[in-house]
Amino acid sequence: MALDKILSISGKPGLYELITQTRGGFIAKSLSDNRKISVSVQQNVSILSEIAIYTLTEEVPLREVLVKIKAKENGAPTSISHKDSKDKLEEYFFEVLPDYDEDRVYPSDIKKVLQWYNMLQKNDLLDLEDKKKSEEEE
Repeated sequence: MALDKILSISGKPGLYELITQTRGGFIAKSLSDNRKISVSVQQNVSILSEIAIYTLTEEVPLREVLVKIKAKENGAPTSISHKDSKDKLEEYFFEVLPDYDEDRVYPSDIKKVLQWYNMLQKNDLLDLEDKKKSEEEE
């Protein structure tokens, strides 16, 4: 599954998979407990494929950051928790993305990326680079 079907909904924990559209919004399924919810168009929703992380030179798509974390962890869950200290989180993120912009990427953003990575990894949705390569070949 591509990141363009995975959503983060403001005010709701975790990640959601887009199921179908409705007249007033859409139906999404939680990746953590498989519950379906109705989401209105007024709610603030972020599609993971549209998110990027600031670096000192450019914006790196979230897909690339997740691929780097996957390579660092050999496909396993992250070696640190999103609940670790600010310093540990920043140190870990520097290993993954050495030139990330410390002024614009907050510890809360790093926590979110790590939580998202672990949720995608748990649901076996981290085959991002394989899909990207096959899309480029077509």
